[in-house]
Amino acid sequence: MAQPLIEAERLKLVDALADGAWHSGEDLAAVAGITRAGLAKRVEKLRDWGLEVEARQGLGYRLPQPLERLQRQLIDAPLRFDILTATDSTNTRLLDSDPAQDPQALLAEYQTAGRGRRGREWRSPFAANMYLSLAWSFPAWPPSLSALPLVVGVLCAQALREQGAAGVGLKWPNDLYAQGRKLGGILIEHRGEAGGNCRVVIGIGINVAMSAAQAEGLTQPWISLTEISAAPPARNRLAAALLRRLADGIAHFESLGFEAFASEWAALDLANGRPVRVLQGEREYEGIGRGVDAQGALIVEALGQYQTLHSGEISLRLA
Repeated sequence: MAQPLIEAERLKLVDALADGAWHSGEDLAAVAGITRAGLAKRVEKLRDWGLEVEARQGLGYRLPQPLERLQRQLIDAPLRFDILTATDSTNTRLLDSDPAQDPQALLAEYQTAGRGRRGREWRSPFAANMYLSLAWSFPAWPPSLSALPLVVGVLCAQALREQGAAGVGLKWPNDLYAQGRKLGGILIEHRGEAGGNCRVVIGIGINVAMSAAQAEGLTQPWISLTEISAAPPARNRLAAALLRRLADGIAHFESLGFEAFASEWAALDLANGRPVRVLQGEREYEGIGRGVDAQGALIVEALGQYQTLHSGEISLRLA
């Protein structure tokens, strides 16, 4: 499908600035065949995508750091996938897609309505992070479907470790953490009827190289891969690693259930044996995390009793 002209124009400018070096406004305008005023308008369009574009008289324009766009030919994946420049939400797009094409994945450079658990906003500046969704159809409801967020967390942590990220852990039920700050999140939405087939759309957001300016207004402590990786993270390699891990891992989950991933989850579980705070409706209390059960439910020891809690019921805070 041909790109809208305005999108193609923006992408050419993104690519011209992608090295992070200063570029003369005169040269950029000449290459694009537009006036300097026209170039300034295109730069503003890039800022609409959440890109930081610095402008300085005598130097021109630059991005504060190099940028890597996603490219199909650089992503070796064992399933069908597509890449969008901009969309409202990759999860929304896949929920509306044809289940006959499953498993299928969708990646985007920019989201206007990215969302996390409980409808929270997921900040999605252009090419700063990883925005990926995977649609998977099961012929019947898996008996441990409630544990799927935990399985996906394990698979993401494995892919990140493979790409050189250090110290990644998991906060029940669906958050990736490093150094006590949020690195990524998982949102799973499903459709189907009890006793019939089941279709899930798995949304994954991972902070790759998001800057403080792009994250302005976020109240939760966060971290990017650039802070925990020995080398600058390559988004195309990360996308390929995630898709490979997900394709293989969810197939194993379909046949073997959560049991096949329980030990890896336990090794990454940041709440196990540690103080936690549980928010359950109007009720709030403290306890000690004691792992999860066979269905992925959280076990908390509080006031001398063990309680089993499900993700739809509570929010968990690490002490």
